[in-house]
Amino acid sequence: MKSDIILKCSNSENPDFLELVKHLDADLAIRDGDEHEFYNQFNKLDAIKNVVVAYLNGEAVGAGGIKQYSPGIMEVKRMFVLPENRGRGIAAEILKELEKWAGELAFKKCILETGIRQPEAIALYKKCGYKSIPNYGQYKDAPGSVCFGKLL
Repeated sequence: MKSDIILKCSNSENPDFLELVKHLDADLAIRDGDEHEFYNQFNKLDAIKNVVVAYLNGEAVGAGGIKQYSPGIMEVKRMFVLPENRGRGIAAEILKELEKWAGELAFKKCILETGIRQPEAIALYKKCGYKSIPNYGQYKDAPGSVCFGKLL
């Protein structure tokens, strides 16, 4: 990671996180098309207590969060890096920090859902050691979803 990237731990009320989520939602509305409302209902921020925001030269450029899914399992949510800052390893650093935080909170596993129309995200998770798992919870019967998990 470049030394000019700073990661800050926060919560879902962080104004920089909220601004990045607006960009994420706009991107997903395009990618998801007609299925956007189905997926959007699962992206509420109130349950996300742990957020990491990445700053480049003082500007918020990426973020992600984790929330408890079940005892011992955290779910990775709302991962996003601004398009002009992609390809620098920022998302991988955010994910690594979220996993570290989950471990510090005594969680043993992270799971996540992403969409089949998000090949960059799928590549990131595989590169970071996530393995494909059966679709879980609300994504169980969602054909546009792919789910991943990683033991911490």
